[in-house]
Amino acid sequence: MLTIEWSLASGWEKPCIKPLENLSLHPGSSSLHYAVECFDQNELLECIRKLVEVEQEWVPYSTAASLYIRPTLIGTEPSLGVKKPTKALLYVIMSPVGPYFASGSFNPISLWADPKYVRAWKGGTGDCKLGGNYGSSIYAQQEALELGCQQVLWLYGEDHQITEVGTMNLFLYWINEDGESELATPPLDGIILPGVTRQSILDLARNWGEFKVSERYITMSDLTAALEENRVKEMFGAGTACVVCPISKILYKGKHLHIPTMENGPQLTTRFLNKLSDIQYGREDSDWTVLVS
Repeated sequence: MLTIEWSLASGWEKPCIKPLENLSLHPGSSSLHYAVECFDQNELLECIRKLVEVEQEWVPYSTAASLYIRPTLIGTEPSLGVKKPTKALLYVIMSPVGPYFASGSFNPISLWADPKYVRAWKGGTGDCKLGGNYGSSIYAQQEALELGCQQVLWLYGEDHQITEVGTMNLFLYWINEDGESELATPPLDGIILPGVTRQSILDLARNWGEFKVSERYITMSDLTAALEENRVKEMFGAGTACVVCPISKILYKGKHLHIPTMENGPQLTTRFLNKLSDIQYGREDSDWTVLVS
């Protein structure tokens, strides 16, 4: 693991790579009481590269698995006051992982959409990778499982805007209201996490130039109307762990909506998966990759 301590008085200390061990925290640490923690610090890139170089034998040789890297920054100030901490610990842990979903790496998932639970709201922290955003979603996730669904389709607003899928960004490939083939995803308006995989998919699609690519609002009314008119082609989630994940069913207002993703190939979802996997596993050169050794 990699650890770097920080304090208001001294700034960042020297990075340290050492064997994985438990953290020793004061019971009054701000991260334990007020969720003062976040993920994904860009300044860590060179330190992470060195960590992976040291631990490269943990990188799976299988293309059905990968090495998951989790950078985390937590407040460690031993104080019960609600304030910006004066001490923090930035650490990185890694682990070999297989498919993100128990159903398999590319099997379709079912979603539960209910407006009674909201993942994020305007003026909040839904567009940041904060620990508190994840802990608060577990209750709804458990209810989705009890209803026979694998993930939550998070809705927002009176018009039931589609936002995210569990912890993933969402994409809809359809024939839009104007008769155009379009790949659409919700815009970054403060409640959507600006995922790297999301941006990668948008960049690839725009570079292909084969269909309209939009960051736009999509409501459940838009989706149900499109399903009734057979305009929906594919729907999928996108994120670091799963890359892309096809969606086949949505439970909404007591009704199961069938999403014809798998009946349509899924050609586009598979294309994105293959393209991104080829880049990630070094089968295709890309300036997105960072050479470790």
